[in-house]
Amino acid sequence: MPDALIFAIGAVLGAAVVLGVLASRRLAQGSRDLGSDEERAAYRTLHLAARAARALRGGDSADMSRAARHMRTMLGAQALALVASDGSVVMEPTHPELEDAARSIAQSVRDARARQVFPRQDASRHGWEAVGAPILVDEDVWGVVIAFSSPVRAPLVRATGEVAQWASTQLQLGELEASRAALAEAELRALRAQISPHFIYNALTAIASFTTTDPARARELVLTFADFTRYSFRRHGEFTTLAEELQAIHSYLEIERARFGDRLSVRLRISPETLATVIPYLCVQPLVENAVKHGLEPGIDGGLVTIASVDDGTHTEITVEDNGVGMAPDRAKALLEASATSDHVGMRNVDRRLRQLYGDEAGLVIETNEGAGTMVRVRVPKSQPDHEAP
Repeated sequence: MPDALIFAIGAVLGAAVVLGVLASRRLAQGSRDLGSDEERAAYRTLHLAARAARALRGGDSADMSRAARHMRTMLGAQALALVASDGSVVMEPTHPELEDAARSIAQSVRDARARQVFPRQDASRHGWEAVGAPILVDEDVWGVVIAFSSPVRAPLVRATGEVAQWASTQLQLGELEASRAALAEAELRALRAQISPHFIYNALTAIASFTTTDPARARELVLTFADFTRYSFRRHGEFTTLAEELQAIHSYLEIERARFGDRLSVRLRISPETLATVIPYLCVQPLVENAVKHGLEPGIDGGLVTIASVDDGTHTEITVEDNGVGMAPDRAKALLEASATSDHVGMRNVDRRLRQLYGDEAGLVIETNEGAGTMVRVRVPKSQPDHEAP
């Protein structure tokens, strides 16, 4: 064999060996990047738990079927049943012949209010044993989770009890979320109710004063008032954009100018990039109304309201400032507490809604002193994937 051919074959074989070593190292590195077997198992369990939690909080039959499927995978059971308090059964996988056994087991678990293991003759005709555990919500048995297997070993018994407790927690969190949404809606209704009494009366009085002296102005104010009330009493969407809220504020201030005349001045310092920021509906307007009613109206000379917004990296910062009468810092703190008077329900509700949505650190910040005016600051995250303006 020629030396050149031998050299070429050797080079090819050498290259193949090198590539093989590199590939083996890459595979080994990739395996390490994925973590150990225990880490992968933990990730898989957490992933299944997250998906099952979303399904459990959904509440309809399709959601319950998905939850049962994920819970069966988590437990490694041959079959799993979720039996509600009304006796309805969700099986995973479908086993119509097991439903009667599941109902019987669930009744026994409900009566005992404790985890129970059922031997083969009591569980099914398929040779499966079962373990059932109650799902408790507010001390009531919401339902029962039943795992079927052959045989039922101690780890499955413990795991079924833990999964039932986890399901109880998820359902209670779902109820808290529903209560939180209902509270937010109630606070929006309170804001609307707060707008109605004093502002509507003052607006209609101002419009009436122009009907004989300046009918065109009166007609313009009626349309402005209609725009404002349409926004304030809309029935859809908990969120809006800063641009839409500013339009409503403009309508509000036009009506207030009709009352105050030259005593009310307004200055806007709005960064254009902040206009698309999603904010809670009726989040800024009550602050402007508070500045006019409690900051400027008590003074003889009126004053200036400054509305500003800036892009602060991850947040949009919005401030409403007046140069009116101000207040003692202790009184400003009391405005945000439950003991505050009904005159300031708007400020208090805005503060609570911000805290509920974004955490306690997102509450209103008030800077004020007697005779020094008041500034209220709001910080809203720029990225809110779960919140959309209508």
